[in-house]
Amino acid sequence: MEDQHSTPELFLFLASTVHDMKNSISVVSGTLESLLAAEQAKSSDEVTADPAFLQMAQMLYQTKRLNDNLIQLLALYKQVGKPGYPFDVQPQLVGQLVEQVVSQEKILLSSKGIAMETDFPPELIWTLDEDLVIGVLAHAINNAIRYTKDTIRLSVREDGGMLELRVEDNGDGYTQALLDAGEAAMDGQSSGVNFSTNSTGLGLYFSSEVAKMHKHRGRSGAIALSNGGLLGGGCFLLRLP
Repeated sequence: MEDQHSTPELFLFLASTVHDMKNSISVVSGTLESLLAAEQAKSSDEVTADPAFLQMAQMLYQTKRLNDNLIQLLALYKQVGKPGYPFDVQPQLVGQLVEQVVSQEKILLSSKGIAMETDFPPELIWTLDEDLVIGVLAHAINNAIRYTKDTIRLSVREDGGMLELRVEDNGDGYTQALLDAGEAAMDGQSSGVNFSTNSTGLGLYFSSEVAKMHKHRGRSGAIALSNGGLLGGGCFLLRLP
């Protein structure tokens, strides 16, 4: 009997620990954003060339990356450890969702000299879980920051009764290993830990699970990775029914 109860208690302990870590990381991230915003307000080319400024920008990128991972772990725990946890789908104005994502990433993108392009139908409304979808898009953008040269594009459109949300960059594109990992995630498989890239595959798995949770009239959501697109680099696609 002791073993039967130990697993739920362990899940709860780990989830509580992850939540505390996420809160601490959020404080660090918020502090870095404030410091970077204050420096940028000086509007000087010397600021962006300052090694300390560049180091803070890199620290902010890493803290956001870590915070993404912790959020993904918590979301997956709520689905696995608490199957009854509500999946909150509500009609959302797509334009407001895009604005929230851009607002979250604005300081980091600016501090790294990366332009953000957006393209979306301003009046389009779609039924989705806002928090989970924002988490997926934020992860895709933070991943694109790592590979882009200087531009990221977030676009939304309706196609054949599906909502398509794309995050593209003008980098060198995804490696074949990443393309394969994207397919494996949609098949419900983990690509495992890649020690050469420090990738656990958690982000892709999380994104695929969020996509598949969205169902409508017998259709489910999906993700896909490809190369090319309008910017010629990597393209992350989230499709929701």
